[in-house]
Parts: sequence; structure tokens; C-alpha cells
Amino acid sequence: MTWEELDWAALDRLRALFLKSEPVKEPYWRNESDLASYDFTYAQRIGWKWDAVLAELGRLGWTPPSGPLLDWGCGSGVASRCVVDAFGAERFGRVRLHDRSGLAMSFARRRAAGRFPGLDVSMDPVGEEAGGTLVVSHVLNELHQDDLPRLMRAVRSAECVLWVEPGTHPVSRGLIALREKLREEFHVVAPCPHRGACGLLPEARERDWCHFFAKTPTEVFTDGRWARFGQRAGVDLRSLPYSWLVLDRRPVSEWAPHRARVLGFAEVFKPYARVDVCHVGATERIDVAKRTHAAVYKSLKATPPPPEIPLPGVEGVEKAEVDEADPASEG
Repeated sequence: MTWEELDWAALDRLRALFLKSEPVKEPYWRNESDLASYDFTYAQRIGWKWDAVLAELGRLGWTPPSGPLLDWGCGSGVASRCVVDAFGAERFGRVRLHDRSGLAMSFARRRAAGRFPGLDVSMDPVGEEAGGTLVVSHVLNELHQDDLPRLMRAVRSAECVLWVEPGTHPVSRGLIALREKLREEFHVVAPCPHRGACGLLPEARERDWCHFFAKTPTEVFTDGRWARFGQRAGVDLRSLPYSWLVLDRRPVSEWAPHRARVLGFAEVFKPYARVDVCHVGATERIDVAKRTHAAVYKSLKATPPPPEIPLPGVEGVEKAEVDEADPASEG
């Protein structure tokens, strides 16, 4: 696939389906051209989100257990390719691809086999037994009613789960609800710094959501073809919001009490930065004063901000009450 070979009619049709954010009733993929054009464009944006997640797992020092990988709802297979790239084909040995579409499974199998020679890659039309690592990517807003029980059977059969979704409010809240159902069965690796109940569950926080932003590769902004794609498709290539969840049956260490996960973007003002953070004690909105915590304040101005900050909890940082009259931060 090249830029000159893109099937724009297919991309326009797929974009219309994406924007519905509801279970897809019509056939998603009609031919190879659909999948190839999608994999060359929209799937790359999903891959950049996975790159951010996998980089954070590397920073945390986490790796999946050795054993097979199941890519559930694989589409063109970009998620499992990113995961195998990050941890190495030898860790998994075998990759199975599940999707409602046989056309998608076949395409993803060929792409994976071509990228990782010698890796055992097969299609799994049932997709109910993960066995090792389960990869789930961008499925919650498209699930049919009968799909969720099958997906949960796959989750509960897995040793670990790597799950990435769009960073929208409804999808994030859906992922939070699933976390609450699974946190007693699994240890929560990330993004949560604890295994307790989500701090966004209280009614006062119902307008907020757990989301993050990946960094778009620099070369995208220097390549006029990506700019033309963004304009034609109506996609802001600068914004890559995502929600994610990683679960593991193996024990994991909780974060130190003085460290906090940064949610979304900070609101940066001249004297301070206001940011939602999640830490072992709570999920709260704090103000970081430039005068007393200059380094942390400066880091919060970055795009995207750092994945975590030291929680000052002392002079210069005060809890900001969540005023119900204030709109939830959308980053």
C-alpha cells in the first residue's frame, strides 16, 4: 500500500462507521482494499497509542509472561504487531487472531507472518480461550450484545490482559466498570497506581474520565501526505487520546504513596498548574504552584505531560475542590 493507492471511498465509509460509536450491523470489511487502506492510515494512529502504552510498561519494568497471545477483535492486527514488536516474538511463540470478520483475520495473519518470520500465527474464529496474553484494542464502542460474554470468557482465561480503548468519556467509563469487575481476580498493573476502587466512581466525579494522550511521531508533521490525509479524513493528527488497562494474575507492587499518575492534560496558569492525579490514597484535583514546585510545574506544560509526578502534598500544593459548576477537564 502507498499513499497513491489509498481507497478513499473505503476510508470515508469506515470513518462514518467509526463516528457512530455503536455496534456495527453492516459488514465492516468488504475487501482487501478496505483493510490495506485502513492499516496504512487509521490503524497507524492506534499503533501510536499502543507505542505509548508499551513505553510506559517498559518504564514500569513490566513484561508479560511467556506463552501464547490472543488478539481479540484484531481488525488489521496492528495491536498484536505492536505488542510482539515490544516484547519479542520468542516470548509468545504463538499468536492467535480473533475477529468477527474472516477477511480481517486472514489479513492480520499475513501481516504478522510477514513481519515476524517463524512466528506461529493462526486464526481463531471462536476467541474464548486466551491462555496467556490477551490483547484487546478499540472494541468497547462497537461490541454487539452477544460479544461481551465471549470477550469476558477470554479475559478470565488469560494470564494477563493488555487493553487499549479510545479516550472518550463513555468508553473510558465503560473500561472503569470492567476494571471494577476484574480487580479482585487480577492485579492491576497500570494505569492505576493501586488495586482499590476507582477514584472516579463517586457521583461528584461522574463527568470525569481516565484518559491520556499519546505523542504523534514528529515525522507525521513533516510529511505533507499525512497533513492531506488529516484534512481529507477530518482527523486531528495532533490529538491521540486513549484509555487503557493492564491486568496480571502475578502479584505487582503498588506505587509509592508520594507518586501520582497524571490524568489527561493539566490546565496551566501563570502561577500554578491544575491537574487531576490518581495515587494510592485517592483521585483528586491538585494545584501545583510554580513558585514552590517549579520543576513539576514545568513538566506539566509538556504535550503530552509526564505519566507521573511526585505528589508534593506539602507547601505549594493544595487540593482543589471539584466544583460541580466547573466543566470536567477534556485536556
